[in-house]
Amino acid sequence: MTSLPRGSAATGHGLARRRRAVAAVGAVSAGLLVLSACDAPTPMATVTVGKSSKSAEAVCYEDGKNLGREEATKCALKKASDSIKVPQGETLRIGVDPEVADKGWSLWINGQQVTPAYKKTYYAFQGVDLFADQQGQAAPKTLYISIVQQSGSQFQGVWNFKLENADA
Repeated sequence: MTSLPRGSAATGHGLARRRRAVAAVGAVSAGLLVLSACDAPTPMATVTVGKSSKSAEAVCYEDGKNLGREEATKCALKKASDSIKVPQGETLRIGVDPEVADKGWSLWINGQQVTPAYKKTYYAFQGVDLFADQQGQAAPKTLYISIVQQSGSQFQGVWNFKLENADA
């Protein structure tokens, strides 16, 4: 039996509970501090062909600030590592976050703009044969496409994808 007066043991137990609470608050605060030092995730873009999809964050994105056409072109020429196979004549579907669609986006192939700017979160390029023979040259086995967020002469972000000819 203890010689503590009634209620004293409970007071000591409350002190330990407060220490644990302070330690937990400190751990949460430290975690939030570490997370605040990280970059915020960029908007996403997704390419879908048939039942296969690939999503990516931007390779170049300055929180919506203008990159300039030259920097956007450099970013569009960066090679994506993940690939998606595209059978001949299959529909290519592209989806972007609403904040990208609000400003507008266009499709680039191998660093060249090939469409006007769209202001939709989703667009389907139906029956497009991206891997057709062109001007006497053999059909490419791989294409690099980019979704480029642009509004007039402002270029705010670039998302890259690698397409592989499924019929090659």
